[in-house]
Amino acid sequence: MAGHSKFKNIMYRKGAQDAKRAKLFTKIIRELTVASRSGLPDPAQNPRLRAAIALAKNSNMGGDTIDRAIKRGSGVDDGEQYEEIRYEGYGPGGVAIIVETLTDNKNRTASDVRSAFAKLGGNLGETNSVSFMFDRVGSIQFAPTVASADEMFEAALEAGAQDVETTDDGHEVSCEPDDFHVVREALESRFDASVEAALTWRPQNTIELDEDGAEKLFRLLDVLEDNDDVQNVSSNFSVSDEILAKLTN
Repeated sequence: MAGHSKFKNIMYRKGAQDAKRAKLFTKIIRELTVASRSGLPDPAQNPRLRAAIALAKNSNMGGDTIDRAIKRGSGVDDGEQYEEIRYEGYGPGGVAIIVETLTDNKNRTASDVRSAFAKLGGNLGETNSVSFMFDRVGSIQFAPTVASADEMFEAALEAGAQDVETTDDGHEVSCEPDDFHVVREALESRFDASVEAALTWRPQNTIELDEDGAEKLFRLLDVLEDNDDVQNVSSNFSVSDEILAKLTN
């Protein structure tokens, strides 16, 4: 892998998704609804809801839309009942893929995910067929300008984080899932809003793809992420900076 392409891969995927504003809002609304239903509808006492509201605001979602989603989840307004379902499988080049969904129709979602894998060079597997190759972590990312590497490391250590990785692209702070909200809030109170923060699946090892393999994999990831039911897609691929530049230009 030329240089450190993890951030570039993340930003490529994030940029592709952010370009689809309406779909992004749909996914955030579902998370707000489920988060408010999973605990108290008060963000001060519900860390998941607090994180969902922060994501909504960072994505420029209006306050009225946020409030309606919370009311729907808390039972004040009638609405769909969403279920969290995880799918696992392999994509082109043997890349492991984890697909996290929120759906009100699991038969539809299963059919859509299975079809995407089958048509685009992948194979859908059983639950836990690839997740053993990943670690579940909290990831909080900050722009490179908010702090020096030493400042971020010291702040993250004080907040209870496990690790900090700093590159020219930014700072990534990692922590245990149970510590995610505490670490995030401590760091954001010091450095302002993060670029991105979420519980994610981090690969223990990566598979480096050539240009053809990366192009095929990106087609599958695009189809999966374009699905309204899909909230997050994690995979264990890496590509060189040169190949990434070709595919994103």
